[in-house]
Amino acid sequence: MQDLLEQNRQRRHSNDAVFLARNSAPLTRFGIYKIVRRHTVKVVKKSADGTVRHISPHVLRHTTAVHLLEAGVEVNVIRAWLGHVSLETTNRYAEITLRMKVDALRTCEPVWDSPAESHRKPVWRSNSELLQWLESL
Repeated sequence: MQDLLEQNRQRRHSNDAVFLARNSAPLTRFGIYKIVRRHTVKVVKKSADGTVRHISPHVLRHTTAVHLLEAGVEVNVIRAWLGHVSLETTNRYAEITLRMKVDALRTCEPVWDSPAESHRKPVWRSNSELLQWLESL
């Protein structure tokens, strides 16, 4: 891919499209959608309720934003990456995932003064109602 980009960079102006259709015109968003759809239809599985989740360029964009967020990339950088003018638009992608919730809870665990105390379970971990509520967030 790097070689292809380098070849195109040498032959083209900076504003020219990188990905072209068969007719050498820039790929349209519909062309990209068709390509993604054609290649993902093979791997899409039915969910438990029998519905099929389709993968679209938007799903890939959303997934990228969430992965960047989980990796600790600052939300303003993600905003620029996605080409958003407003941070509010990016915040729609920036949902807190279950993994992020677990990490946040881990940071709240007490630090024990001695190794003998470290085997104790935090009080909140014994409260099943609280755990259920936290998992529902």
